[in-house]
Amino acid sequence: MDTITRAGNDLAYHVTPGQGPGLVFLGGFKSDMEGTKALELERWAIKQGRAFLRLDYSGHGKSGGDFTDGCIGDWFEDAMAVIAAATTGPQVLIGSSMGGWIALLIARDHPDRVAGLVTIAAAPDFTEDGFWTDFTDDRRTEVMEQGQTAVPSDYGEPYVITRRLIEEGRDRLVLRAPLPLPFPVRMVQGTEDASVTTTTALRLLNHVACDDIRLTLVRGADHRFSEKDDLALIRRSVVEVLKRVKP
Repeated sequence: MDTITRAGNDLAYHVTPGQGPGLVFLGGFKSDMEGTKALELERWAIKQGRAFLRLDYSGHGKSGGDFTDGCIGDWFEDAMAVIAAATTGPQVLIGSSMGGWIALLIARDHPDRVAGLVTIAAAPDFTEDGFWTDFTDDRRTEVMEQGQTAVPSDYGEPYVITRRLIEEGRDRLVLRAPLPLPFPVRMVQGTEDASVTTTTALRLLNHVACDDIRLTLVRGADHRFSEKDDLALIRRSVVEVLKRVKP
């Protein structure tokens, strides 16, 4: 494991050298680089001789910082700092859930560093269209006046949602303005995903400007998208993007 420091936090990452364009796995909200999808893709990339990078945002996994201090902009900047330090040239980004949003921010603000994109249950704008939209008036008041609220999670401890996460997220929304993606994009989404619905996937598909984009819906798959067949579909999607990357 390697580290770099950004904004006072040590950011942990693991890079495997190999053929380019390399693959970069961007994990989800409160997840880490030791998850099933990240490790399975890394093993596959090593067999293919393909460069691979996985990382932990600040407040996640082995990186420094407190989770509740972070926001989408922080984690986007964390990802860019690691990508800049550990890779050269355009990369194929693989964004899972919140990582899909971060990948879209990278594609919007640093398109020269993106060769292609694969999203797994991408969750763009979820702070606004998910948490804030679903909050009751009482919970909105709690966030604004007390600075945070705890919401139930299907993955263990409740999520602590902060006022900063909500307010800063509004400066990072990607579904409110044109979003050109001038490279191959493949999206995969489960129909039984309780965290990110097919409505979000279809909204993203219809919103972006991209000449080479496909969305694959998997009936019965949930948000983890980590079953054997799900992982195989992710690998096939990566292969398809790599085949269509412009030289």
